Amino acid sequence: MAPVNYAELYAQALQQRFAQGLSFFELYNTRNNNTIRWTSAKTIQIPRITVGGFKDVDRDAMTQFTRRADNQWETKTLQHDREFSTLVDPQDVDETNMALTIANITKVFNDEQKIPEMDKYMASKLYAEYLAAGKTVDTTALDATNVLSVFDQFMAEMDDAEVPQEGRILYVTPAVHKLLKQAQEMQRLHIISGSASNGTVNRNVYSLDDVMIKRVPSSRMKTLYDFTDGAVPDAAAKQINMILVHPDAVIAPQKYEFVSLDEPSARTGGKYLYYERKYWDVFLIAAKADGVKMNVEADEVEG
Repeated sequence: MAPVNYAELYAQALQQRFAQGLSFFELYNTRNNNTIRWTSAKTIQIPRITVGGFKDVDRDAMTQFTRRADNQWETKTLQHDREFSTLVDPQDVDETNMALTIANITKVFNDEQKIPEMDKYMASKLYAEYLAAGKTVDTTALDATNVLSVFDQFMAEMDDAEVPQEGRILYVTPAVHKLLKQAQEMQRLHIISGSASNGTVNRNVYSLDDVMIKRVPSSRMKTLYDFTDGAVPDAAAKQINMILVHPDAVIAPQKYEFVSLDEPSARTGGKYLYYERKYWDVFLIAAKADGVKMNVEADEVEG
C-alpha cells in the first residue's frame, strides 16, 4: 500500500500552530504571495510592471501611440530546502503510556524546532536581503532616551519614500519593548492617561503611531544562523533589536512538498517512519526596499 500523504490533513492544524507561535506570521502571509508564479518546485517569478507618465497634449498633431507599459518577471530560486524524519518504535509508544506518539512528536517539533526556525530564517534572511539591496542598518545603541527618536527617524524615512503608512509593523526584542515602556515621551503619555482614568495606568505598549508592535524573542532576531541541525546562532551573529517593515516589501513563498507517515514494516525495522520535507524562502522586493528599516547592534571595536 502506498504511503499516505498527510500534507493536506496536516495543513489546517499546522496553520493554527503557526498563528499561535510564529512571531513573523504577517510577513509569512503577505499578500505578495498571491501574485507569484511557480515555474518549478523551487523557482518562482515575481511580476514587475513599469509604466510611463503623462505627456503634454499636442493640439496640432495626432499623437504617436506607442506601448509605454511593460511587464517583466523577476526570477527567484528557493534555497531553504529542509527535511525532518524520525523512527518511532511501537514499544516506545506503549511503554511511555502513549506519550511518544507521532502526534506528540510532531507537536513538539513544530513548537520547538520548525516555528522558531521559520522566525529565525525570516529575520536573518531579511537582514541579508536588506544589505544586498544596498541599504545600511542603523546601529544606534538604544536606550530609553533615544529609542523613540530612532523609531521616528525610521517612520520619517518611510514617509519620504512614500511607503504606505497603514500596515506597518514594528518587531522588537523584549529588551527594546521594555525601553519603549520606559521612554520619557511614553512616560508622559502614561501620566496623562492615568489622570483621565481614575489613576489606572495601562503600561502595555501594543502600538505606536498606529504601528502594531510585536515582541519577538531575542534568540529569533539574529543576523546569522547555523542551519546544520535546526537553527542556532552563528558565532558571527549580531543582535537585531528592531525591524520596522511594511509587509508589501516582503515576499515569502512556502511550499509543502511532502508529509508522510509509514506504518511499521520490514523495511522500517518494525517501526513507524515520519518524514517531512519543505521548501521556503524570504525575499525583499528590490523596488520596495525602503519599506524595511532595522536597528542592529554595532560591530565590536577591537581595542
